[in-house]
Amino acid sequence: MIMNRRTLLASGAASVALATTARAFPAPPATMIGFDVMREGSKLGTHDLTFSAAGDTLTVNVAVDLAYDLGPVTVFRYTHRAVERWQGDQVVSLETQTDDDGDDYKVSGLRDASGLVVQATDLATYTAPASALPATHWNRNQLAGPWINTQNGKLLRPQVTDIGVETIAVADGRTLNARHYRMTGDAMLDIWYHDTMGWAGLSFVIDDTEIRYLRRV
Repeated sequence: MIMNRRTLLASGAASVALATTARAFPAPPATMIGFDVMREGSKLGTHDLTFSAAGDTLTVNVAVDLAYDLGPVTVFRYTHRAVERWQGDQVVSLETQTDDDGDDYKVSGLRDASGLVVQATDLATYTAPASALPATHWNRNQLAGPWINTQNGKLLRPQVTDIGVETIAVADGRTLNARHYRMTGDAMLDIWYHDTMGWAGLSFVIDDTEIRYLRRV
């Protein structure tokens, strides 16, 4: 999920096997990854991903719920739901729905002989490049190829810089070491991955204000 100025407020791994299956899915070892989304020390909401394997299929469910309040008034609300289905190392389908403060979006992707065919609100249907992955961030392999924006379906090609290993905070106040990557160009954000836990953090700036994801561990 990659967003414009408003929807950046919602911006959901090591390539290891899911513990409950013999297939080498590109999934983290945990069955859930969760973040508290913070703005200037206040919690905007949550971003959660769940992973389940059945036979040769891995299903990834993404749920984002954010609200920005000024006193008793909610001035901005965002919800996003996405379902990815994988077979081995390939995405075979993608379905998303987004309510961006009253603006609705849908994206669908279905793999056929030509590749992953993407359809989206206000976007011409296209077949994604073979290396393109949904921009749900949990899969570190996304750094190697184009991203499919899961809100609007657009294909993005951010430039990636490896900043190195850093110590970052997590939601319970502890810290962990994670590798920092900076995205520029089509997507402007910073993302961190832990060697075994996978996606560990994310941050970006809106109107000179940092939005930061704190991993719940």
